[in-house]
Amino acid sequence: LTMRHRKTGKQLSRTDAHRKAMLRNMVCSLFLREPDESTPRRVTTTVPKAKVARRVAEHAITLGKRGTLHARRRALALLANKGAVKHLFETVAPLYTQRDGGYTRIVRLSKRRVGDGTELCYLELMPEGPPAGQKPGEPVAPKVTETPAAAGDAATEA
Repeated sequence: LTMRHRKTGKQLSRTDAHRKAMLRNMVCSLFLREPDESTPRRVTTTVPKAKVARRVAEHAITLGKRGTLHARRRALALLANKGAVKHLFETVAPLYTQRDGGYTRIVRLSKRRVGDGTELCYLELMPEGPPAGQKPGEPVAPKVTETPAAAGDAATEA
């Protein structure tokens, strides 16, 4: 047996070239799909594929937010589709200037695929703007959790 040093990520039962092409196509489809008033940009896929594709999509949007020539070239190397990169930089990434990560979500569907019963889901882009409950431009406040000992000390001081 060999050790898996520096071998991260899911293989999805595919060769490296097949997996890379599949993820590129899925993320490009996600960016190029035009939303309508009732549905956001989304693609239907299986849950394991969506979890891997989400990382690629989030990284691409982060590159799009930078907007530099270097970021554009890195996005082109990642997606290998000039139209998708142009759409990403001009349309998709500007929607998320107020959001630091978390651009996508996975919504599991109640139905399963007919052929093999695999669980299906939507990989969709989040609504634009800052996360819910946060005002635009407001920094994210760290969560403060009070320990029971500290709560008891505060009660005795009062």
